[in-house]
Amino acid sequence: MNQATKRVAVVMGSDSDLAVVGDAIKQLRELGIPTLARVISAHRTPEAAAGFAKAAAGDGFGVIIAAAGLAAHLAGAIAANTTLPVIGIPIASGSLGGIDAMLSTAQMPPGVPVAAVGINAARNAGLLAAQILALSDTALSEKLASLRRDMERSVLEKDAKIAEKIAERTAEL
Repeated sequence: MNQATKRVAVVMGSDSDLAVVGDAIKQLRELGIPTLARVISAHRTPEAAAGFAKAAAGDGFGVIIAAAGLAAHLAGAIAANTTLPVIGIPIASGSLGGIDAMLSTAQMPPGVPVAAVGINAARNAGLLAAQILALSDTALSEKLASLRRDMERSVLEKDAKIAEKIAERTAEL
């Protein structure tokens, strides 16, 4: 079960999307997952998008994260050309603030699934990719469990501080 961790590809439709997808890349790298970032457009470079997706499994990738705004067809275009899990990040842009991107990402036809995280939720995309890889990597699974314990500890510490502040304010009354 403890194979070498596969890589995660993070593709974005525009270089301006890096401001959002940087959180996914950061999360993956913090977990020690090799990551490659690319700008590939489903509409302006369709052959490059298809070629990348078709070669991804053979190139050592285990998951592809695809981020795009507006019509957001990148995740679907990638998913149509690979059997690897594809996670879509809808980017907030345009007059609908990312709702159009969310619907384009989530509403895939039967047989071509794309997992969709929330609008601009790149960190969650990175964590979901890590969870998928952790199915066959016990070391990565333990890193994720440790991260969850850290998050729990942080929330409990914040809860205790709030309870203390409320108790102090109540005593002043």
